[in-house]
Order: sequence, then C-alpha cells, then structure tokens
Amino acid sequence: MTALVPERYAVAFRLYPYAKSPDQDAATPVRRKVVIVGGGPIGLATALDLGRRGVPVVLLDDHEGAGLGSRALCFAKRTLEICDRLGAAGPMLDKGVQWNVGKVFHDDRLLYDFNLLPEGGHAFPAFINLQQPWFEKFLHDAIVKAQAEGAPIELRGRNRVDAVTPAADHVTLDIMTPDGPYRLETDWLIACDGARSPVRGMLGLSFDGRVFEDNFLIADVKMKADFPTERWFWFEPYFKSGDSALLHKQPDDIWRIDFQLGWNIDRAKELEPANIRKRVDAMLGPGVEYELDWCSIYTFQCRRMEKFRHGRILFAGDSAHQVSPFGARGANSGIQDVDNLAWKLTLVLDGTAPESLLDSYDRERIHGADENILNSTRATDFITPKTPVSKLFRNAVLTLAEHLPFARTVVNSGRLSVPCTYDGSALNGPDHPDMPPRTRPGSPCPDAPVAGGWLLQALGRGFTLMTINAEAPEQVTAHGLTVPRLALATTPEIAARYLGEAPGAVYLIRPDQHVAARWDRYDEAAVAAALAKALGKE
Repeated sequence: MTALVPERYAVAFRLYPYAKSPDQDAATPVRRKVVIVGGGPIGLATALDLGRRGVPVVLLDDHEGAGLGSRALCFAKRTLEICDRLGAAGPMLDKGVQWNVGKVFHDDRLLYDFNLLPEGGHAFPAFINLQQPWFEKFLHDAIVKAQAEGAPIELRGRNRVDAVTPAADHVTLDIMTPDGPYRLETDWLIACDGARSPVRGMLGLSFDGRVFEDNFLIADVKMKADFPTERWFWFEPYFKSGDSALLHKQPDDIWRIDFQLGWNIDRAKELEPANIRKRVDAMLGPGVEYELDWCSIYTFQCRRMEKFRHGRILFAGDSAHQVSPFGARGANSGIQDVDNLAWKLTLVLDGTAPESLLDSYDRERIHGADENILNSTRATDFITPKTPVSKLFRNAVLTLAEHLPFARTVVNSGRLSVPCTYDGSALNGPDHPDMPPRTRPGSPCPDAPVAGGWLLQALGRGFTLMTINAEAPEQVTAHGLTVPRLALATTPEIAARYLGEAPGAVYLIRPDQHVAARWDRYDEAAVAAALAKALGKE
C-alpha cells in the first residue's frame, strides 16, 4: 500500500516505546527461547498465545506501536473466537461495528442481500469492523494483563533486525537500536514482518504468485451517515467513481470506501485530496459533509512462500502468504496461522511432541493459504474481468442474480473469510459416517450454547475429550498429556452440529479447537492412538 504517512515512526498508538535491554550490553549474544519479528496483529497474537502457554518470548519491531490508517478492517467470527481464548475479544467486540448482512448492487439496482450467520447459537457475530490499530491495541492490552499475571512476554520497540543467520540448533539476529547494534540468539524465530518481510528477503526466499493488473483506492472518511451496518458492494456503480466500489462502516463515524481505479494510473495524482474528494462526492451526493481520515492505493496480489518452515525459522501471516483484500482473508488467515502454530511449538519446546510436529504447521497452513488464494483469485477475476467475453459473462450473471437465487452462488464480490478445514492432514484420526460433515476431523469446532456459557470457551487451551451421550473417564492420560473430559448435554444445537444420526459421540479436540478424531463410543486404545497421531508421533 501507499499511505499518506510521511513519518517513519508515525503511530496511532505508541504501545512499546524503546527502552534499552540488558541484552544489548551482554559480552556474548544472549540465547532466547523464541523471538518474533514484527509487532503487527500476527506478531502480537503469536507473542500473546505463546506467553499465555508459558513460553518465554521476545518480540522485536522497528516501530514503537500500531501504525496509522485502518488497513485490516474486517475481523471474522473465527478470529474473534481465537482472540477470546487469548483474552482480547471483549474490547474488540465492544469497540467494533458488528455485522452479518451484505448487499450486492449492479449500477443503481440492489441485486440481493445475504446473511453470513443465519444460524443462531453463536457467541460472536459473523464479522466486526475494527481498524487495525485498535485491533493491535487490544492485543497489546491483553499482553500487558498477561505480563502482570506472569506471562514471559517482552516487547522491544525500535529494534530493527538487519541480518538473520540460521544454524543447526539456533538462529542469530543482528539488531539495530537507537543505542547502536547488538546480537541476539534464539532457539526459534517466527517471522511476522509483513508482505515485504525483511526476514524473508535476508534469507533469499521466494514469494511467488499473481499480481493482478488493477489498483484500488481506499478512502477512510469521517462523517455522520444513516447507512445501515452492512457490507455494500457495487459492480459498475451508477456514481461512476470506479469500476466497482465497496462501503463499510467503522467505529467513531469512520466509513471505509474502496474504489476500483484500473491498472494504468498516476498514483500520486489519484492520491491528491481534490481527486479523492471528486470520487467520494460522486458516491455520497451533494452537500454531504465529511473529512478525509486516511487514504491509500493497493494492488491485488495472491502469493505465498513455497514453505512456511525453514529449519528453526517459521513464517506466519503476510510474510508467508498474501491475498487480495476483498474477502477479508489477510489478517484473519494470519490469526489462524497463530492458532495452528503456538500450541505445536509449545509442545515441541516442552518435549511432549517431536520437532517434526512443526512440519504439520507448514502443511496445514499451506493448505489454508492455497484455499484463500483460490477464493481470492476467483473473486479478483470476477470483480476485474480482463476480456470482453469475461465481462459479458460477469454481467449476465449479475442480471440473472437479481431474480434467480442459483445465479447468486456464482456472483463473487469477495467470498468472505471462513476458517480452514484441514482435510487430509496427517494429524487427523478416525471419522464416523453418521456424524455431521461440518465437524469431521480437521474441521474447526462450531460454537454452541452450553450450560454456563459457550462451547468454545469451555474447551480451554489444551486437548479435550468431548462426549455426548457417551461414557468416558473424567480424564485420559497418554503420551505425556492429561486430557480432561467435557461432557455435553444433548441440546438441539449440539445434536445438529456434533451428533447427527449417531446415538452418542466422543470427540478428541485439538488445542486450536479443530477436531482431531471422533467415534460413537469411548475406546481407550483408540483415543490414545488418535492423540499420538495428533502429536505427530505416528
């Protein structure tokens, strides 16, 4: 993106101001357990997750907090569920704009609307709109609380990583600070340093995929407006401010507007306030008072690294994969990277699981990245047809969609983020044919109301043996782990989401709340074997 922020260290929130560390004066490089590079949402979430699991972690960032501009905006239900486990979701939900409904327009006609969460019985909405600086602040607030409770998390602002040197059993970092350079060693390095990842560049690793020949203008405007809290998307909008447009409500009377500009543009000219105002004025109509809050131009890109694990260096978020903004898959998929990685690295560090378990992070999250890239590419091709024939097809589909529901399944204004199911994962155990497909092994657990609250909140941070109409011990001990039992009553929601046609159910749930295996009755040997598989011991 090209944002109008000239100051190198301009921040919305100065969360971790520079302070000299004793490591900088050490005679020989200090060895740390885990170092994270990058203090954006993915880096902060990784530090928080690992720290709450008791893993000592140091986070390095070349700035001192959250940058200016809305940037990532739409945070999905699964992201909120993960942040809830991390202790950060409450303020996000309070501050964010909650929404479930979207509308699709062509020219000046409403084609149809859709509800992303038509099913009841969930703790969180389909999405909230929350500017990225606020998302980062609330993660940081949760880190501060976790630190007060003893979580071994250290944040170092104005610590720029200038060189990365891998070795067989550690990684060495050369770091620059306002007080000069120093060197640090770490057993494990996690790169969360964004799409332009300096760490990736230092290692000479590729970042391959497609760059689409189109540009989009973000205009965050501050105004009072009566538009409903919905996602509005226009194909060929009647106000002629671009080939497509998107409108979202944000907190604090800020509205996100995206305009499709085309490929051969003068970026500097398009970012001139007078030209931005022409587009906004055409959309909002005469006499609407507003202020330009933040503006940027971005290009659609769908790319990923060939591998996310390189020895003792792991990549997460935009440093590992990048998708087009429409569909809200960037930050949301990055948070799912965190959810997948933190528990695995924790179990490797404490000796419960072999180091090879981290290879499953690579495989599972590449599966997720490929799914996101496929959906993002399809959306981009539909939004920005590049030939007369593809545009004719697109507009024919839009015409049919106004009256025929089947055509709406073909319309793609950005398929919105949903959590990945790890079909085919080597960690998956046995399945049962009479249970619902949505909770098969590899799938994320759907939430449901349970006695005293919500299912996902009852699962905790470790493995869980969940039972419905089935006998089982109160806890199972195997492979160095003690797995507690969670017995559920057969409510309509639990039956529909987890039981299906089976008379009873036993689920082994992973620490990231994905299903590892399921049976219709408890079997000690079968559960132990599935746990070994989920730990990467088979």
